[in-house]
Amino acid sequence: MRRIGLLGGMSWESTAEYYRLLNEIAAKRLGGLHSADLIVRSVDFAEIEEMQAGGEWERAGARLAAEAATLSDAGAEVIVLATNTMHKVAGPLEETYGDRFLHLGDTTAAAVGAAGVGRVGLLGTGFTMSQPFYADRLRGHGLEVTVPAQRDQDTVHRIIYEELCLGTFLDSSRQAYLAVIDRLVADGCEGVILGCTEIELLLPMETYAGVPLFPTTRLHCEAAVEMALSPRDQRCVAAHSSARIA
Repeated sequence: MRRIGLLGGMSWESTAEYYRLLNEIAAKRLGGLHSADLIVRSVDFAEIEEMQAGGEWERAGARLAAEAATLSDAGAEVIVLATNTMHKVAGPLEETYGDRFLHLGDTTAAAVGAAGVGRVGLLGTGFTMSQPFYADRLRGHGLEVTVPAQRDQDTVHRIIYEELCLGTFLDSSRQAYLAVIDRLVADGCEGVILGCTEIELLLPMETYAGVPLFPTTRLHCEAAVEMALSPRDQRCVAAHSSARIA
């Protein structure tokens, strides 16, 4: 198994779930006492969040690129950025690591397409929902992407930063999210992307309101393990090797 480098800490709740899933999936694939060959670089999310809030995306991207280099220097052959939102600055990582970098948007789009879903709702942070970097990546794979109304976006974003990233999971917030999904389905969505790891922790379900839910973290981890177990001369899993059209 090739070594996986996990760039996380955004939030650590998310990274803990990535770590658990990568090892769980590797163990199921390999059997016995196997676990993932894995190294983790976990940054201080408070610093990254300040850059997000201040619109200092270039600075944040430079920081993550530097941290990714530490993973590569430590022998990582698969680079995983353990956050949906920070894929906004994934460009330099793709340019530097090429097929060694596994883009979360590509693995998600592959799963949505495989499920036969054409129009999909997108939940995530306010950055992920309101800015084009994520939705456009999905649209590049031929998907129609719908985000919640602004009031619902504000609710989803607030709960992520004020509760979920702090390890607080309230039933009232769960019901608020399900209500948002109800409205997306009523608007014609055939499935909904849980585009934030912490949302997956709040909504640990595969379907709701008659449509599939797509847990981006689990999909990312499954693709990462598959890539780590593939022959070294194989570029990567199909989800990643699909050409970006956006």
